[in-house]
Amino acid sequence: MHLVDVTVESEQEPSMPDTPDPATEAFVAHRNLLFTVAYEMLGSAADAEDVLQETWLRWAGVDLGEVRDQRAYLVRITTRQALLRLRTLGRRKESYVGPWLPEPLLTTPDVAQDVELAESVSMAMLLVLETLSPTERAVFVLREVFGLDYDEIAEAVDKTQAAVRQIAHRARAHVAARRPREAISPAESRDAFTAFQRAVQTGDLQVLLDVLAPDVVLLTDGGGIKQAALAPIVGAADVAAVLGRVPASRSLVPAQVNGCPALVIRIDGELDTVLAVRVEGGLVTGLYAVRNPEKLSHMEQEIILSR
Repeated sequence: MHLVDVTVESEQEPSMPDTPDPATEAFVAHRNLLFTVAYEMLGSAADAEDVLQETWLRWAGVDLGEVRDQRAYLVRITTRQALLRLRTLGRRKESYVGPWLPEPLLTTPDVAQDVELAESVSMAMLLVLETLSPTERAVFVLREVFGLDYDEIAEAVDKTQAAVRQIAHRARAHVAARRPREAISPAESRDAFTAFQRAVQTGDLQVLLDVLAPDVVLLTDGGGIKQAALAPIVGAADVAAVLGRVPASRSLVPAQVNGCPALVIRIDGELDTVLAVRVEGGLVTGLYAVRNPEKLSHMEQEIILSR
C-alpha cells in the first residue's frame, strides 16, 4: 500500500500552487481535523491517509456554491469513507496474528495539553472504541470528541436524528464502563512514567514491581512478523519478567505517542518497539507494545492532530 505523508503530498491530492483554488484551500485548512477524525475511527494512520485521498477525490467534484458549511461537509465525506474502510478492517483483523493494536503516532506536545483529545487518541481509548459497532464508533467520535450537532452526525452516518441520539447514548454508556478508571494529573503521570522508565533502563526489578499495578496488562502486537505474545500478559510479576528480557543493546527514548507517554525502543540503532504506557492512580496499569514494523512508519516525524 502506498503511504502518503500527513501533509498534502500524494499523487491524488492537490499540489500547492501559488494561488490554490477554493476547494484546495478548504481541504488543506481542514486536513489535520479530517485526518484525526479518520484515525480515531480506524486506529490506522495508513488507512486514515487512504480515506483522506478518497475524501479529496469526492470533494474536488463538489459544487462549492451549494455547500453551506465546508467543514461539516468535509467531515461528512470523511466519515462515510471511514465507515466503508472500517468494515474492510474488521475482516482483516479477524485473521490478524495475536492482539491487534492501533498504529502509534508520534504526536506534537500540544496534543498532550488538550486532555480530551489526548484521551480520545490514546491506545487505551482506541481499544475501547474497537468494541463499538462502526456506526456507534462514528457517532461517539463525532459527538463526544469533535462536538458535532446531532443533525450533522445524522447526515454523516445516514440516520435520523432520533436514531443518532439513541446510538450516542448507547455508545457513551459502553465507553464509560470501559474507559480509564480515574483521572490523573499530568504531574502524577510524569512521575509514574519516569519511575517506570528508570526501572526498565536499570533493570531494577523491585522498583519496576513498585510502579506496576498488581493487575497491569501488557499487550504485544507483532502482526505475525515480529515475536510477540499471542495473548495478554496479566500481573506485575509476569509483566516485569517480560520487560526484563529486553536486550542489553537497546536504547530507550521517552516520547509522546498518541498524546501519552511512551518509550521508543531501538536495538542496534533500529526501531524495534513502541511501548505506550497507561497510568492510573500513580501506577502503570496498561502497556501497549507495537512491534509490527508495518505499523511503525509514523514514528519518525511528529503528526499534527486537531479537533
